[in-house]
Amino acid sequence: MAKAIHPYQVIIRPLITEKATILAGESKYAFEVDTRANKPQVRHAIEIAFKVRVLKVNTMNVRGKRRRTGMRYTKARDWKKAIVTLAEGDTIEIFEGV
Repeated sequence: MAKAIHPYQVIIRPLITEKATILAGESKYAFEVDTRANKPQVRHAIEIAFKVRVLKVNTMNVRGKRRRTGMRYTKARDWKKAIVTLAEGDTIEIFEGV
């Protein structure tokens, strides 16, 4: 059984990109979340942190890119992205006016 993660440790940061801004118009918001978190934990964390109703959670694992520094190659860390769909009328203010 997976170890429980505190709800405030599940959400790492909101993703504010061009695509995320377009999705915000459809009541969908993107977040970087802990790689150990599952969909119910992400739903619970978003509902507690922002006091909204979550209808759906889509998650995906993003592989870190290889980068070159001089003659050496390094790899960015792997991370998890969650796209959260909110109920009609609910919004998250940190995405407004971006």
